[in-house]
Order: sequence, then C-alpha cells, then structure tokens
Amino acid sequence: MLKIQAEAQVPTDYGNFRMIAFSEDESNWMPHMAIIAENTDFSQPVNVRFHSECITGEVFHSKKCECGQQLDGAMKFIHENGGIIIYLRQEGRNIGIINKLKAYSLQERGFDTVEANLKLGLPADDRDFSEAIQILNILGVKEINLLTNNPAKIKIVENSNIHLNKRIPLQITSTSDSEGYLKVKKDYFGHLLEDENES
Repeated sequence: MLKIQAEAQVPTDYGNFRMIAFSEDESNWMPHMAIIAENTDFSQPVNVRFHSECITGEVFHSKKCECGQQLDGAMKFIHENGGIIIYLRQEGRNIGIINKLKAYSLQERGFDTVEANLKLGLPADDRDFSEAIQILNILGVKEINLLTNNPAKIKIVENSNIHLNKRIPLQITSTSDSEGYLKVKKDYFGHLLEDENES
C-alpha cells in the first residue's frame, strides 16, 4: 500500500503548492506525487487531475504530444481554483522511456502510437489509475471534479468510493506535429475530444 514518505511547500511559476511523495517504500526514487494548491477546500468537491509522467513533453517540450501543456494548464487551473494534481510515474503510457523512444522510432516509419506499441509487443496503454484513488483516500478526499477527457480516468473514479461530481475538460489545441497522436486518442481510446483538441 502507498503511504506518505515526505512533503514540503514548493513555490512554482504558477504559485505555491504542497507536494507530497507517495510510495510503498521510502527508498523508491520515483514516487507518485500529490501537488496541492494552497486554497484547496477539502469540504467541497476537490478539483483533481490525474497526470501521467511524460519526460519528453514536460521536460524537453516535445511537440509529439500535449503532455507538457496539459500539466502547465492543470497547474494554472489548480492554483487559481484550488485542487490536486496526482502525478503518476507512468512514462509513455507506462512502457518506460526506452520503449517510448523505440515506439517513436517506429512512428518515424509510419506506425501510429498504438501500432508502434503493439509492434514492440507492448500494450496500447498500460497505465493504472488505481493508485490515484489510493492517494485520494489517504488525503481524505471524498468528492471530486475531474479534469480530463479520458474515459478510463472517469471509469476508475466511478468504480471507486470517490464520488465524481463532474468532469472538467482540459482542452489543448493540436498542432501539425501532434494531430496524428490526437486522432489515435480520439478514434482508438475514445477520448472525449472536440475537433482537434485533446485532454
């Protein structure tokens, strides 16, 4: 079971947040994180974003995905409106950075994001959001507004003891570099996208 390993106040470009590390063991160098805005009211439905790690998009600003912009948008929204970002260490839909780069190489040869994963013998999407529910329970959150367009995230909340008050879209405009990636998310994974936007 996950438990709190450490926490601290962290000032960011978007404001001050309380950051909490969650793992089963304190020696884990890659714990999940809860990033909590200062003005969060836990007695009301809490704005929550489940966000999976993406080093290429968040750190190196890759244009192949919208992950960095999603995280930035979520941090801005959470700071302004209160809430929590649950940052899950699930790089590349949970296939890891090495396999992600292998999949990128296959995409250069014409495979889409799902086809590339499957050709590598990997799942199309191996992420698990159940640990996000564990974290919400540890924090004592009972009811949430979920920032997402991903039906898998909606389903995991609906099947949990956390009440889903409403969904809040987190729309990011596509680019020529990301439009194929977004099309696969809409057509294959059923993401609730409007035109060429994604969340």
